[in-house]
This record gives sequence, structure tokens and C-alpha cells, in this order.
Amino acid sequence: MVLQDTQDVKTFVFQTSDNSYFRYLPGQFITLEVSIDGKKYQRCYTLASSPSRPLCIWVTVKALADGKVSKWLHENLSIGDKIKAYGPAGIFSLHNHLADKYLFLSGGVGITPLLSMARWLFDFGQHTDVAFIHCAQTPADIIARAELEAISARLPEFKVSLICERPNPYGSWTGYTGRISHPMLELIAPDYFEREVFCCGPEPFMQAVRDMLNAAGFDMNRYHEESFTTPVHNISEAIEHDDVIIDDTQAALVRFASSELSQRCRQSDTILSAASEAGLHIPSACLFGVCGTCKVKKLSGEVHMVHSGGITDDEIE
Repeated sequence: MVLQDTQDVKTFVFQTSDNSYFRYLPGQFITLEVSIDGKKYQRCYTLASSPSRPLCIWVTVKALADGKVSKWLHENLSIGDKIKAYGPAGIFSLHNHLADKYLFLSGGVGITPLLSMARWLFDFGQHTDVAFIHCAQTPADIIARAELEAISARLPEFKVSLICERPNPYGSWTGYTGRISHPMLELIAPDYFEREVFCCGPEPFMQAVRDMLNAAGFDMNRYHEESFTTPVHNISEAIEHDDVIIDDTQAALVRFASSELSQRCRQSDTILSAASEAGLHIPSACLFGVCGTCKVKKLSGEVHMVHSGGITDDEIE
């Protein structure tokens, strides 16, 4: 099933061929693999559905002007098509950060992991105190507006506040107008210092939220965000921001246990790039360690990791 959410956002509903259950945590993501003009592409997409409805998963995708895969999905994927997926993965879930009160902050299609959590809370009748703030460009761009308002009406502790950058010139808008600000946050959730914060959206949106909370003195250990992009655009830039001196005149040898293949590489190369050079396919998406799709286990030897959030402390030995 394919649902048209807004003018440029669609939700794709998937199920397995044998109607088996999907198992994941609300807020986690999967990696979809598609073939376009004979070349394989992988992209991470958060599951907008709730694991309380295990027979299908919902993937909500915005068609980006420069998004090769998102545009392909919008223009080509139809009912009955099959697609390869990896996962689930990710630690952006309220299950990993239990609290009495939550503040959900989302911008644009970044609403998807928070929708998953909201749907889970609703399905299980969880009377958890949630302040949900969603930001969109216009009222017509609000994803799942009717559903969120219905959840808010059924669960008294679940409060939804919508902020539009600009109102609809052809209709009335009684919600907040402009961009999220500290005075607006204090008006909507004056007790936000007591809440566990989950944030997802475009990087400028999340940066604005981080700056706002930092300036207010919020405990950022209680702030959690999801992103499949990174301000670091290449491995050389990542090294410049790190405290380790790389000597590319010294070669390293990487051995892959399952395939029994080896690859000689530079110190600045990643394990993922070494695997690719060796002819191995490791599922990946962001290419910078943000999403965690390409995680593999180190059996021996020494590596250096620029921590970008794709691995938990428990997974680091």
C-alpha cells in the first residue's frame, strides 16, 4: 500500500511474503537497497509504524530534489513490488531512555521516529506525559496531523503543538507561526527541564534546538537525536577534527574472518572502504558511522574510531 501524506511525502507499507512478524523498537530504522540504472544504492529510513502492529512496517519518505533514491521510490515503487531491506538498527527509542516525561521535537519528515513512538504509546494506552512539538513549513506540510490530534484527544497526557513557518494563505491557521524559539518552548512546555528530549529533523533544525537548549542550561545528557547525515563530509575532514595523527606512509592489513579475504590499506582508510576494495559487500548507508548499518565485530588488532553515534557504549569493548 502507498499513502500520499503531503504533496511531496509518501508512506510505503511493507509486509513479508509469509506474513511473518517484524520485530523492532519504536524509533528504529531500516536500510533499503534499490537498483537504479544497474547500480545499487542503500539509504536509511526510520520506521514510522509501531511494533505493536507487527504484520507490516511503514516507511515515510520525502521526495528530495537531489535525492536519487527518494525520488526513485516516489516515482517507481508500487503495490506488489519487492525490495531488499537490512535491519532494524538504531538506539533512538524511548525504550532506551525511560522517563516519566518526554519532549518530542520534530521538523519536517523528521517526525517519523517520533510518530513511531507516539503510535506505540497510543496502542498500549500508555498514559505517559508527552509534549510533542512538530514544525513544518505550512499547514499543508504537516505529516499525520489528523492522527496526532486524535491521539492527543484520546490521551490527556499527550499534548501536540504544531508550529508552521508560514501560514496557509488560502485557509485559516490557529496554531503557532514562525520558527521554534525559547519563549515558544517555555510557553508550550514550561517544565521542559524535567523532560527527556527526543529530537529529529533537518540538521539546521536540530542545531537550532541544540543551541537553544544549551543556552538555557539544559542537561544535554537528557537530549537525544537521530540523524543519517554528519557535518563531517569526508574522512580527511573527520581526521582533522580528531586528536590522532595519521601516517598514510604506514600500511595496514585488514583480514575479514568470514570470507578469509585480506586487504592492505592506508591508516586513513575505513574498514568499510577496505571491505569494498576487497570485493566484499557490507550493508551501509551514511558511510560515516552515524547510522550504524555497517557495524562489524573486531576480533583482534587495533583500530581507531571517530565516534559519530552509530554504536552504543555497550557495544564498545
